[in-house]
Amino acid sequence: MINDLDIEFNKAYEKASRIKEKLPPDIMLKLYAYYKQAVKGDQFSFNTDDNLRNAFKFNAWMQLKGMSEDDAKREYINLVNSIIK
Repeated sequence: MINDLDIEFNKAYEKASRIKEKLPPDIMLKLYAYYKQAVKGDQFSFNTDDNLRNAFKFNAWMQLKGMSEDDAKREYINLVNSIIK
């Protein structure tokens, strides 16, 4: 069942997907981490190719361990809304 939070999260995802300008790496990592936590929770998986970029992304996600999926959705929405006025 889709609730209001899910609708807002999906809207924020669509807005973020349409961003044309290059965002700072720390913002990109936060967007990635909140998104992954929102959709996967603490079910971490790591792409084992020896890629430093993937290691940074995984680390950013791991830092959110224990955050509820709903809280991650709220943080993602807030971050997107702070980027896109």
